[in-house]
Amino acid sequence: MAEESSRIAGPGLRADARRNRGRILVAARAVFAEHGIDAPMAAVARRAGVGVATLYRRFPTREALVRAAFAQQMEACLRALTEALADPDPWRGFRRLFETACELQREERGFSAAFVAAFPDSTAEHAQARERAERDLMTLVRRAQAAGALRADFHPSDLAVALLSHCGLVTALPHDGAASRRLVAYLLQSFRAEAARGALPPPSPLALRSLPLAADGPRKRPSRA
Repeated sequence: MAEESSRIAGPGLRADARRNRGRILVAARAVFAEHGIDAPMAAVARRAGVGVATLYRRFPTREALVRAAFAQQMEACLRALTEALADPDPWRGFRRLFETACELQREERGFSAAFVAAFPDSTAEHAQARERAERDLMTLVRRAQAAGALRADFHPSDLAVALLSHCGLVTALPHDGAASRRLVAYLLQSFRAEAARGALPPPSPLALRSLPLAADGPRKRPSRA
């Protein structure tokens, strides 16, 4: 019967292997939320109740574990970006995209760091996907500006700063959904063209790919490329 329970339960994985994988991913999300994505891999293994060797068989690198742990959230963000580009109202698309990203930050605190993790793109496919998402975001920003809805001096780093601000709030007040929603509303109003009153200071050098987000706030200086 033991052999029977180890039969293939999905593509390429036995039933026990799938259970281990599921436990590891649940544990990874919990550990990353509490300690950031730099938390020791051994801490994830302990939380999952598996050996470190088992964890590394499933996820040979930290990058692979982070990507797998937050795959659903990343897919939700990419889906929101696609839907935003397809929306005939570019401001509505931009607003919904920002609200979705912030909602995911509220629901899964570790996702904030995973969303902008400065891991090297290990494959050409990952690099191309990231570049495509950045191009799509810029297209959305330009459309909203051309429509007169998004302020003309909006800079891509403003989105990074806004996400960093919201990350700080949900880290400090993880159960205060009202505070989160109010901050998101304030930020969106500040992005509106009609909110522009005089010149802003120069934009930050922050970029989404180098934003220093972690469960306990900033963890390293951003690149200034």
